[in-house]
Amino acid sequence: MQKKITNNSIAAVCKQLELAKNVAVFCHIRPDGDALGAVLALTTALNNAGKCAVAFCDDVVPEKYDFLNKTLEVKDKLPESVKFDTFICVDCSDVTRIGAFCDAFVAFKGRKINIDHHVSNTRYADCNYIAERTATCELLTEILTVAGYEIDNEIANFLMLGLITDSGNFTHSDVTDKTFEIAALLRKKGADVTLINYRMFSRQTKLRALLFAKAVNSMRFALDDRLAFVIIGFDIADKPDFDKSVTEGFADFPLTIDGVEVSASLLEVKKCLYKISLRSKGKANVNAVASAFGGGGHVLASGCMLAGELEEVIEKITYAVYQNL
Repeated sequence: MQKKITNNSIAAVCKQLELAKNVAVFCHIRPDGDALGAVLALTTALNNAGKCAVAFCDDVVPEKYDFLNKTLEVKDKLPESVKFDTFICVDCSDVTRIGAFCDAFVAFKGRKINIDHHVSNTRYADCNYIAERTATCELLTEILTVAGYEIDNEIANFLMLGLITDSGNFTHSDVTDKTFEIAALLRKKGADVTLINYRMFSRQTKLRALLFAKAVNSMRFALDDRLAFVIIGFDIADKPDFDKSVTEGFADFPLTIDGVEVSASLLEVKKCLYKISLRSKGKANVNAVASAFGGGGHVLASGCMLAGELEEVIEKITYAVYQNL
């Protein structure tokens, strides 16, 4: 068994990829653009290089990503017929984020690699490459380049998807000159920026538009209007045809309001159980807020789960934000 090291170099990750032959790549539950982009880019690059690589996710890929040709290839169960020698997690700050695959990953005796950009990452693998960057896809572009894997048009689209979505279309404060260099490289490789932007930021269903209007109408403010809440109750989330992914981006809207420093989207996934998405303009560390409740993520964007009545949950979040403003 390999000795666990706190953090490894790109060269170390490339060496592990070189040795790998049969690879399982996992992304986190409720996948976003960065998670899907990373898992699809890595599996495609490995397969193109003659290796056997399979993408796994413990949740159904949201419909809005159906313009990516390979989303149907993402599996939700480990096959018994394939003997993997390498497990890789991408964009997962903690091993529990891969859901039902967590126990298999922890028990796995082969190579375990962890590639992620979250400041809260727990370094749970044998080989960990963690760096605070705009997106995991930004890191993965560098890894594939250094390792000598070809980035074709398809892979460039996967990577650009992660870069665009996790950077808020290059508007977040963690965007650097390196981010734009990576974006320029991917565009040169054929990434369709227009298509990705339309599918991620412009196109929406009638249901999402109506739900967004209702959520905005429910906004509440606290801490002298420095904190804003958007609330999606169980009466909506419990409907059979409700897709939780339609609420992606709701947490960002209150930050457009003058004076608001932190926004919190509260999605009641079960009765009295809330999925909290936190965003900050920069004055508050929302990773610290989320960490207080067992969650985590980034300084400017984090999340957690909280149980309790709505007013109790709002009071807890308000106090935690107050402590970090």
